[in-house]
Amino acid sequence: MSADAPTILATSGGLVPGRRTRFELGPLTEHAIELAGVTGRAPRICFLATAAGDDPGALGALHEAAQVRGLHASHLTSFPMPNVEDPTAFLLEQDVVWVLGGSVAGLLAMWRLHGYDAALRTAWQSGVVLTGISAGSICWHVGGTTDSYGPDLRPITDGLALVPFSNGVHYDSEEQRRPLFQSLVGRGVLPTGYATDDGVGVQYRGTEFVEAVTEEDGKAAYRVEAAGDGSAVETRLETRRL
Repeated sequence: MSADAPTILATSGGLVPGRRTRFELGPLTEHAIELAGVTGRAPRICFLATAAGDDPGALGALHEAAQVRGLHASHLTSFPMPNVEDPTAFLLEQDVVWVLGGSVAGLLAMWRLHGYDAALRTAWQSGVVLTGISAGSICWHVGGTTDSYGPDLRPITDGLALVPFSNGVHYDSEEQRRPLFQSLVGRGVLPTGYATDDGVGVQYRGTEFVEAVTEEDGKAAYRVEAAGDGSAVETRLETRRL
């Protein structure tokens, strides 16, 4: 079973502190699993921690979270070499692909080096739900703001562009994010985009925005578009509580 259309849930959340483990899967990740439409068996989720250098500790914690939830978990790695022979075939076996945050610039470089970019596009087109946090949100878009190059945020403009928008993450928790994202969109460096407070995600069906959802009260998503004079217009979106 897979989603009935290409589906992305791009988030600034999806993990919560675990009771017995480091993490548990939060409502945003649960929503991504629901979107996959799996019945009669354990959903299959594949983790990519490329943006964190395939950190074994992070992957272990994600597998533990999946085990607690009763999922069939796997992972796709790049270091020291790809861990599967055919990444496209491997991803097509999944219901959900979940991408960890970290360096989105590094993630994109490694994915392109190993052909994961094309494999992920094929999986998305086939109904595998794509989701993730931070770098794992920006990557599906045209671009966004990133600390991949250092503590002062910079634009990234070479995302996978599965959807034709830009993406702002951690919009309410990192002070550089909001003004830089608005400036980049206003000046045309980035196209119209969607930004998410921590704990919020935006869902796309095909290349169209569907809705914003949140796992925390009082949080929101925003549409940001150029005003035509070098500035940007930000519109707070109705955000459904999961």
